Amino acid sequence: MLLDETPERLVADLVLLLDMEPRGANRFEGRRWKLTPGRLFGGQVIAQALAAAERTVDEGRSAHSLHAYFLRTGSNELPISYMVTNDFDGRSFSNRRVVASQQGEAILNLTASFHVGEVGVEHQRMPMSMVTPPEELEPMSRQLARLAQEWGPGTEVPIKRPLAFDVRTVEKPCWLTGDRSEAVAHTWVRAVAPLPDDPRVHRAVLAYASDMQLLMTALRPHGKSMVRGDARGASLDHAIWFHEPFRADEWLLYVTESPWAGNGRGFTRGQIFTRDGRLVASTAQEGVVRIVQPD
Repeated sequence: MLLDETPERLVADLVLLLDMEPRGANRFEGRRWKLTPGRLFGGQVIAQALAAAERTVDEGRSAHSLHAYFLRTGSNELPISYMVTNDFDGRSFSNRRVVASQQGEAILNLTASFHVGEVGVEHQRMPMSMVTPPEELEPMSRQLARLAQEWGPGTEVPIKRPLAFDVRTVEKPCWLTGDRSEAVAHTWVRAVAPLPDDPRVHRAVLAYASDMQLLMTALRPHGKSMVRGDARGASLDHAIWFHEPFRADEWLLYVTESPWAGNGRGFTRGQIFTRDGRLVASTAQEGVVRIVQPD
């Protein structure tokens, strides 16, 4: 970590990353992380597309769901253009379509729906699992640093983790152990410093973080890992449903599971809880999952 990369600086950079630059006629440009060449993190494109859509909707309407398809692998070395289409504005709901492009080619399509919020029936069937609290768990940043030391000088840990997040896994990551385990994982996550109070920022930050653990859950029963290089994966689609207000700078428990994998794909879904047990969001994703055969 660079000397000036304090938690506050990292979170400020994350907020700036999600502050879309208007380019006129519902067009926006997404900023890029500094000094991070290579493959574009899917969560970033989802979060920026959502942030662009939010800019075209009345602040009284909150995003309650989004559905996205990854079309091409993006590059973190190229600018990203976001075109928002206004499909619908009704009395209670609004709908937007967003196309993210690089060099004139679409890399992601996203549809988001917004709701004014109403009084109605309320229930939560699934309680939050009782798991080890985050204070008793090791941050993933330390696990990655230790792994880099074990691999020796001149090697690079092949994982792109947004440093603006504190991530702590309840179960030992399969990329550390190589063990086979149940296709379920519990992960605590929060921004490493306070975020602005704007709920739109918290939704975009959570959208970013929601892509971090899902597909890896499909590899847990097989003891394989994209970090160690014995498996490869890529997200095909991603969906989020925002249920309740939340803060992404407070601990959230991300419970992910993979009910099925086959035909070169893995299906995963997740539930996100506040520390006091409120279900605030749900996710689902399918991705390509391939085992790397030894030479």
